[in-house]
Amino acid sequence: MSPAIGSQKNAILALRTEQLAKSRRVFNARGSKVVRCPQCLLPASECICAAKPVAAGNCAFCFIMYTGECYKPSNTGRLICDVVADNHAFVWDRTQPDPSLLALLTDSRYAPVLVFPQQYATPERCLQDTHQLALATRGKIPLFVMLDGTWREAKKMFKSAYLAKLPVLGIQPEQASRYALREAAHLHQLCTAEVAIEVLAMAGETNAAKCLAEYFSQFRRAYLVGKPHLNLSE
Repeated sequence: MSPAIGSQKNAILALRTEQLAKSRRVFNARGSKVVRCPQCLLPASECICAAKPVAAGNCAFCFIMYTGECYKPSNTGRLICDVVADNHAFVWDRTQPDPSLLALLTDSRYAPVLVFPQQYATPERCLQDTHQLALATRGKIPLFVMLDGTWREAKKMFKSAYLAKLPVLGIQPEQASRYALREAAHLHQLCTAEVAIEVLAMAGETNAAKCLAEYFSQFRRAYLVGKPHLNLSE
């Protein structure tokens, strides 16, 4: 996958470009008539590319995306790719996963950790705290695997056989999501960027977590400018 800007790659934007090139029909998301920046995918008048942070952190992220998810301007996974330089993205397939995804998950340099609510995993797979996370990734690059899609889609992806043995890190939010760009099934459900902020904090990546939180805040404000019907309160 080629870098999105300069030497900093954004795997989700690259995957989006790749999927659009393969598509036999035009993808029309909600708001498709809006003239958007090709990088941040926000309306051109609200572009936040100038606010893109310098890549931080020593971990990696792998996004397994449900079909069509990489197209959506509201997807916040690409913000994480702008903050964490070691990022990867693949379209999910239950029975025929991308060989590059399987190679990444078995790469000896990485310690893959699946980020998902722990009530869906067996107890022996669950990492309960920062200490257990540190032990599970010791001596390797933590590779946080994110299942990117709607909640129903994510639960379907979680059952994939090639993910069945990965340790599971769950996030228990102390407050409701501030996202407000999509309707969550439950008030406590966080968007992808909010989950990543919590994950980075647990991994001791304080600077990266701070950068992502600030970047997400700018994205959220810019996105909501054209959507006054949504909640703008902090």
